Amino acid sequence: MRLPRWAGTLAAKSAAFITVMCCALAALLGVLVHVSVTDQTVTQARDLALDRLTEATGAYEAGDALPRGARVDPRGLPAQLRALALSGDRGTMVARDEGRPTMWAAGPADGHRALAVAVDYSQQARTIAGLDSSILWSSAPAIGATLLVGAFAVTRVSRRLHGTAQVARRISAGDLDARVHDPRTKDPSRPQDEVAAVAAALDGMAASLQSKLLSEQRFTADVAHELRTPLTGLHAAAELLPPGRPTELVRDRVAALRTLTEDLLEISRLDAGRERLETDAEALGALAERVVRASGTETEVKVVRDVWVETDRRRLERVLGNLVANAHRHGRGPVVLTVEGKEVTVRDHGDGYPEYLVAHGPQRFRTEGGAKGHGLGLTIAAGQAEVLGARLCFANAIDGGAVATLTLP
Repeated sequence: MRLPRWAGTLAAKSAAFITVMCCALAALLGVLVHVSVTDQTVTQARDLALDRLTEATGAYEAGDALPRGARVDPRGLPAQLRALALSGDRGTMVARDEGRPTMWAAGPADGHRALAVAVDYSQQARTIAGLDSSILWSSAPAIGATLLVGAFAVTRVSRRLHGTAQVARRISAGDLDARVHDPRTKDPSRPQDEVAAVAAALDGMAASLQSKLLSEQRFTADVAHELRTPLTGLHAAAELLPPGRPTELVRDRVAALRTLTEDLLEISRLDAGRERLETDAEALGALAERVVRASGTETEVKVVRDVWVETDRRRLERVLGNLVANAHRHGRGPVVLTVEGKEVTVRDHGDGYPEYLVAHGPQRFRTEGGAKGHGLGLTIAAGQAEVLGARLCFANAIDGGAVATLTLP
């Protein structure tokens, strides 16, 4: 049987633990008190019964009248105690006589008879029963009060842990400015518990990570920016070369280097997280057809259900253009772009995406199988999709081919 989700929380586990421990402690104390009081009560009643038995034995041997409560072979005498008395020993036993709790004391008389004394044990029995009832009813509010106090203390800790977890999720989602700011970490004179230590460690890790990422982003942006000027001159110089195969190779490599530089600049802007949307109403089917025409590729466009969306046209065209270009560059035809509502699918019929890409998403500068390129096209597509608030998923079709699905908000 699967437990509900709330049962896995620290508060629920702590409440269950406190409840079990309180019940166990109350039961243990109750048993100890019950045993102690019962033993004391039984001992007093036994001593009284034995004293009366001694008195009755003396009167019986002297031939005097037996004291009140003393009888020879009474009908209510328990069989075990009767057998003990007939064997020549004396003993006591708590039993019932005429429906009432009774302390019996018995010893041997002349012949095969037993002399017994019955002492009323009703008051002692009521005292023990009242004590047990008091222990039971007093344990319930004590357990409840302890549970409330424990739940309050645990809730304070779990609330701080929940806040720390939320900050960790924000950092994981890309918000590097998120911090816990636990007040205990700012005042060294206050006792530092484990939750404060975790919060301080998380804040320190976030600050260090943010510093390193910003440094890398600045480095990438600076390098790409500095490359633009010499690349512009190199491109102008390549245009002045005489026609021929060497010139074509130089121009091709210069164009590839310019594309790489522009991609690096775009990635640095996406990493900085300062991109702003310029939204407008767009017909998704018409936009997809424009993207295919601009790509100059033989891509089939299927509009199953066209819709108007509020989106940034330039960024959406960039995402779809990169998906189409990647399908033609790394897959095989036919390549089909399908529009169905706010979901756009680009599919080829090649060998499919690598396993790492399906599992973890695109990774910059990583390609497999001897594929050409720098691994930045899908990275930029994923980054621009995130700016659009869309979800971009990569999968492989069952009958072969790569499938990229863009779901707009």
